Amino acid sequence: MLEWITDAQFWVGLTQIIGVNIILSGDNAIVIALASRTLPPKQQRWAILFGTAGAIVLRIVLTAFATLLLDQAGLRLAGSVLLLWISVKLLLPEEHGDGDGKSVDGLAGAIRIIIIADLVMSLDNVLGVAAAAKGSLVLLTIGLVLSMPLIIFGSTVILKLMGRFPWIITLGGALLGYVAGEMGVSDQAVKGWVEANLPLLHTIVPIACAMLVVVIGKFIARKSEVVS
Repeated sequence: MLEWITDAQFWVGLTQIIGVNIILSGDNAIVIALASRTLPPKQQRWAILFGTAGAIVLRIVLTAFATLLLDQAGLRLAGSVLLLWISVKLLLPEEHGDGDGKSVDGLAGAIRIIIIADLVMSLDNVLGVAAAAKGSLVLLTIGLVLSMPLIIFGSTVILKLMGRFPWIITLGGALLGYVAGEMGVSDQAVKGWVEANLPLLHTIVPIACAMLVVVIGKFIARKSEVVS
C-alpha cells in the first residue's frame, strides 16, 4: 500500500512537482499581492488566505479538465484579454471610499479578482503539475497541497516588498501582461499560423502586452489624479 515510499520514480516525480510549483506559483503570488496591497493589514491576511484557498480549489477542478479545455480554440485568447484587463486594474492606485484607508473594492473585491485571475492562469499551470505527476493521484495531491504554502509565502513576501519598493507594483503588472500575451499567442486558433508565418510574434506579443498594461495603467492613474 505504501510502496511509493521506496519508489525512486515517485521521489523523482515529487522533486519535479516541487520545481514546477516554485516556478508556476510566482505569477499567482504576484496577483494576490497586487490585489490585496490596498487593504488594511488584517484584511490582507484574509485576502491571501481565502484567495489562495480558492486558487487551490480551482486547480483541483481544472486538473481533471485542463487538457480538454486547452484544446478549445479561442479559450486562451479570451483568457488573455481578461488577464490584460485584470493586470491594468491591479496597477491602478488605491481609491478611498471614506478616508479610513479602505479600498473601495474591499476584501471581497480583492478575493474575487484573485480567484478570476488564478482561474485564467491556472489553465496552463495545472498541466505542468499534472504532467509531472504522470497519473499518480498521490503525487498530484501532494503537488496541489504544496502550492498553497508556496503561494501564501510568496505573496506575503512580495506584498512587503511592494510597500518598500513601489516600482515592484509596476513590474508585477508588466509580468502579468507578459503572461497574458504568451497565453493569447499560443491559442489553438492562431498558434499554427504564427509558427508557420511569424514565429517572432511569440516574443513580440508578450513584450508588447507587458508595455501596454504599464502604459494604460499609468495613463488611467495619472488621469484619475488630475480629476481628483
